[in-house]
Amino acid sequence: MRDRHVLAGGAALAALLLGWAFVWYPLSHARAELVARVARQRADLAWMRRAAGEARELRAQGTRSQADRQGKSLLALADATARAAGLAGALKRVEPTGAASVRVSFEIASFDALVDWLERLTRDYGITVSDFSADKVEGLGLVNARVTLQDRAP
Repeated sequence: MRDRHVLAGGAALAALLLGWAFVWYPLSHARAELVARVARQRADLAWMRRAAGEARELRAQGTRSQADRQGKSLLALADATARAAGLAGALKRVEPTGAASVRVSFEIASFDALVDWLERLTRDYGITVSDFSADKVEGLGLVNARVTLQDRAP
């Protein structure tokens, strides 16, 4: 009879230890990892919100207003900035396609200069590229290109 009590007590102790080892400990460990992950993700979210606000501020600072254009229309701005970017020899046509868009055509233009010009228009004046097509021509880095620019400013 005494052996049965010792055996029952040992079985109960073994059941408790097994329950702790296979149920309680893994669940508490997983919970702690989830709490830590949530804390990291909250910190990441706070950083992203700060960075998004900073990006909005920088974008607003980088985009010039209509007044900075010195009264130039999109047509005149596209022509003047393309010439200033060293694309005067390749510039073939600048034509309006709507109230706030123009199509610019280039022949035998440097692709790198063209991309730099487009980036400058976007960054400095808020002009977006709504359509772009380029065909490679004879020569290293040279293209015939057609670009449609759209004015974001009202």
